[in-house]
Amino acid sequence: MALYDKQELVKMAEEAIKRNNLFFVHDIVAWLPCSNSTFYELFPDGSDELDYLKRLLNENKIRTKSAIRSKLFKSDKAGELLALYRLICTPDERRMLNQQYIEMNTNDKGLTVNFIDKSKDDDK
Repeated sequence: MALYDKQELVKMAEEAIKRNNLFFVHDIVAWLPCSNSTFYELFPDGSDELDYLKRLLNENKIRTKSAIRSKLFKSDKAGELLALYRLICTPDERRMLNQQYIEMNTNDKGLTVNFIDKSKDDDK
């Protein structure tokens, strides 16, 4: 593994996140001069640096979702905006967007499928 200056990589990542409105960690790695494995070796899950970068990504998501909601409110052409919104929304927001939500979980006893019918929730 080549020697990398961690703080320099954090600065480069921060700049890429802000300049390119990035949403996902794998997008950050695409802008850095290192591989995925090197990135995660230098910034393991739970590290302060990765948590900081994730916080910046989340700020982009929140800002973008807010802008999308504003445009959806004013627009008749919602399809493209909804596609982007679905990519960056939280699981709760995704459930609210769907008429029917199917949650699949695996555990030691096999596969569990939960159907959540939103139309019944709307009747309450």
